[in-house]
Amino acid sequence: MTIVFESILPVFLLVLLGVALRRSTLVDQGMWVGLEQFGYYFLFPALLFSTLAKADLAGLEVDATAVATVGSVTLMSAALLSTWPLLRKGGIPAATFTSIFQTATRWNAFIALAVAEKLFGAIGLSLTALIMALLIIPINFFNIAVLTWFGGAGRGIGFFFLKIVTNPLIISSALGIAFNLTGLEPYDPVMTAIDMLASASLGLGLILVGAGLKVADTLTPSVPALLAVALKLIVMPMFMVGGSVLLGIRGDALLVIAVGAAVPTAMNGYLLAKQMGGDAGLYASVATIQTAASFVTIPLVLLITGYVAAG
Repeated sequence: MTIVFESILPVFLLVLLGVALRRSTLVDQGMWVGLEQFGYYFLFPALLFSTLAKADLAGLEVDATAVATVGSVTLMSAALLSTWPLLRKGGIPAATFTSIFQTATRWNAFIALAVAEKLFGAIGLSLTALIMALLIIPINFFNIAVLTWFGGAGRGIGFFFLKIVTNPLIISSALGIAFNLTGLEPYDPVMTAIDMLASASLGLGLILVGAGLKVADTLTPSVPALLAVALKLIVMPMFMVGGSVLLGIRGDALLVIAVGAAVPTAMNGYLLAKQMGGDAGLYASVATIQTAASFVTIPLVLLITGYVAAG
């Protein structure tokens, strides 16, 4: 419990800092829009490229892990899309649905990395990096597709394809994996510059989430927010751990997958919601509630998975 607490607490503190800064007179309130755009187009792509380009994937069993993780996210995405007609009849707006979808399918890989390293050491880091490499492009593809389709800006095939191939998150992820698999290395000063951008992305992203947070909505969460929390912290671990067990994954590998499934949603989805017409306010509220609730749910998921992994 202490390991999980210490891994999540810095994340939550930065979100709270963003809340305080947005409501203070210490900074120019007009800067937030520019920071959001800078994070979306430069900082987060740098982080994705740097992480995937340098991840140590050698010697890891990819097949079963790929089927379990990508398959689970795909099934979860399909299940969520199938609920849209019912949610629409229940009065859920399209923008709200996109944030439910995003917060239910995205995962905070950096919390997962911190917990996996403390619990399993180098093996945990390598397995989590593998899961990152497998999931980043499919997750971003699914979420960008949903935001494009439900965002109302356009629904033609050409418009959709353009949004996919020009999205900075997908481009940077694809390039990072390509450099990793081919063994190519960027010119060292260029890579150093990318790493410097990447190192600034996580902290700024968390502060931006806090800056966009509606405290009242967090203290009195809406039904869509509670639905998104339950989907990510309860249903997603059931999908992913269950699929992994069916594929014969056991031991530490199963526990690392469980960590990835149980962590709260990724903070960069908030910026995506802001840029592509999603419900950014709901996203910020859900991300904060999930982060707080994961203090309890991550240990519970690991406890249950531990019994299965030992069997």
